[in-house]
Amino acid sequence: MTDLAIYDMDRTVTRRATYTPFLLHCAVRRAPWRLLFLPLVAGSMLAYVVKLIDRARLKEINHRLLIGHWIHPRDLRPLVDSFADKQVATNIRPGARAAIARDHAEGRRVVMATASYRLYAAAIADRLGFDDVIGTGSVIGLDQRIRARIDGENCYGNAKLRMVADWVGKSGLTGRHGHVRFYSDHASDAPVFEWSDEPVAVNPHDRLRKLAAERGWRIEDWG
Repeated sequence: MTDLAIYDMDRTVTRRATYTPFLLHCAVRRAPWRLLFLPLVAGSMLAYVVKLIDRARLKEINHRLLIGHWIHPRDLRPLVDSFADKQVATNIRPGARAAIARDHAEGRRVVMATASYRLYAAAIADRLGFDDVIGTGSVIGLDQRIRARIDGENCYGNAKLRMVADWVGKSGLTGRHGHVRFYSDHASDAPVFEWSDEPVAVNPHDRLRKLAAERGWRIEDWG
């Protein structure tokens, strides 16, 4: 039996969100003129707030505005690496590093499950010693270029649980994995909290703090 430790990333492992900073990082270093589209980025965020578009569409729009309709992996790789290096140096909670080390010491398979794009989350996870990454995928064309479109579902809410279950199946762990410990800062991850054996609310916002108190889930402050 393989015990698992599954971590959300933004504001759980990291102190701050990473998605918009990643897009800005790419724009500044690759095509600074794309910063002229920031008013449109703000407009798309407003459209999301008033429920004209969903989270997945918001990501696709902002990806296209700040990175472009497509990008070749050879051009994206240096941007991903420099962004991941910066995040690991400045944006990781001390408690997350300690928890990852503890879970490895217990022999757990340590997995990141994040709504962020896997194309850069995997680089952050690799630097922190994660074994696997579940994240929002990107469409890759026959020319190998990465498109500003999500492949499958945005790894958020109920979709995150479906994607975790799919990963368990593809990893050959269905019916074979042992105890599951899950860490997150946000109530949107309630489906995975409920599915796990040991839910841990990390630096929770008010809604999750209330939910954790009601359900008897452990609360941890990772600094």
